[in-house]
Amino acid sequence: VVFRAISVCVALGTCGFIITHMNSDSLLKFCSTLPHVTLDRKWGHVMACCIHEKMFALFGVDENGKAEKYSFKADPERFLELTDRKGIIPAPYLARAKWVAVVESKALSDAEAKALLRTAHQLIVRKLPKYVQQEIASGK
Repeated sequence: VVFRAISVCVALGTCGFIITHMNSDSLLKFCSTLPHVTLDRKWGHVMACCIHEKMFALFGVDENGKAEKYSFKADPERFLELTDRKGIIPAPYLARAKWVAVVESKALSDAEAKALLRTAHQLIVRKLPKYVQQEIASGK
């Protein structure tokens, strides 16, 4: 658990370096509107967006619960493209699973960030058992 907490701490930039943010709070709210998403506070300062306990996005939150920065699972086909952009890096300790961390506020527009988060959601849904995928598709 400690190693995982440190990994997320580093990935979200809460361990000593500053990451600027772009509407992270509204992006967290957007994620919570996606089908079957639950929010789970982890390690005190991280809000995880999950589908059936599988994470697709992580948001660093302040003491008031406001999102400040974020990381998410990227489409493997777009991982290198995204990390070649200024302001987006492979998420430390999570990059091998194709996660990226947004480290500059202007790296993504709101529309593009929402599209990428929607894709992250779908990537995780596709890995769930078929019966769960059918429940999500039917809106149950």
